[in-house]
Amino acid sequence: MKRLFLGFAFIICHLSAVLAQTATSTYIPGVTPEGAIYLLPKTGIKITVLVEKTTYTPGELCKYAERYLRIKGASPTPSVSYRIISIHQDAFAVADTSKHYAIEFNAKTVATNIRLSDDGILLAINAEPNRLPETKPFVAAPRPANMNPRQYMNEETLAAGSTAKMAELIAQDIYEIRESRNLLVRGQADNMPKDGEQLRLMLNQLDKQDLAMTSLFTGTTTKDTTEHIMTIIPEQTSEKKVLFRFSQKLGVLESDNLAGVPYYYIAEDLKTVPPAEIIDSKKKNKQAQGVYVNIPGKLRSTISDAQGIVNTAEFPAGQFGNVELLSGALFNKRYTTRLWLHPLSGAVEKIDVEQSK
Repeated sequence: MKRLFLGFAFIICHLSAVLAQTATSTYIPGVTPEGAIYLLPKTGIKITVLVEKTTYTPGELCKYAERYLRIKGASPTPSVSYRIISIHQDAFAVADTSKHYAIEFNAKTVATNIRLSDDGILLAINAEPNRLPETKPFVAAPRPANMNPRQYMNEETLAAGSTAKMAELIAQDIYEIRESRNLLVRGQADNMPKDGEQLRLMLNQLDKQDLAMTSLFTGTTTKDTTEHIMTIIPEQTSEKKVLFRFSQKLGVLESDNLAGVPYYYIAEDLKTVPPAEIIDSKKKNKQAQGVYVNIPGKLRSTISDAQGIVNTAEFPAGQFGNVELLSGALFNKRYTTRLWLHPLSGAVEKIDVEQSK
């Protein structure tokens, strides 16, 4: 945050009594060094797509799966596939450079503590700004360690003269592991564990051996989740357009890549705020003392595919609303005024006015 403490160093001694209040004017770069320059926000949309990638690697003994383990359909062909887990939308604030203003101070103003965001958006006056809750960054789940079935093979299996013989011996070991597990579960094993924790450890170890050795026949499947982020800043109601494309074989693709099916985006101005009144320029100049804030409209953001709507959300949007002027009299030294603006929409969140003692 940028914290600007603008004190009496910015008092303009030659200002007339009319400027005893906080004066606001349109910002012209380099013209208003005696005041605080701020912008109002507009709303951007961050679209997050989580995609799961599934990779299948066939087992080296897959052709013996049905003969020795009665497992059908063990494919000898490696494959990669993708699926969309979720699509989520979040709003974020963007500095609207078309709504830039300057506040200049004099001896009778109390609006001397201006709080801005890093990109110059007005957040609060004479108060600590409210913060939007932080979104947790995406962290992929750790991948399990690769299994090495050979560490569970005995000397006879490793020395087998053919792949078929090795498959037969490994299948026998798998059946013995499963029999040992069944005896433990039934309490019929020759050496039963002393307590429940020891039994759990033994069962886990047997399961691990069974899974590793069976994977030689069935192959292994790994899953990875990746995050894809797209940002859009709607300026007006838009027609349906392709946001991205998706392929079960290739994953998320660019919008012009015809190898995938399209996912569409549309932004709608719900017109919850009436159009701004046209004010005569002379009248406008007389009223241009105070602080400008947003009167945000509402934005509906919709993502769809060929089957229908996938995700829709509504957000306040300053670019679909109007700008309102708060009277500079609020910041006269007769009052102690604290102002909070919503960090996303730029609307007044709270005004606290106390008469000065």
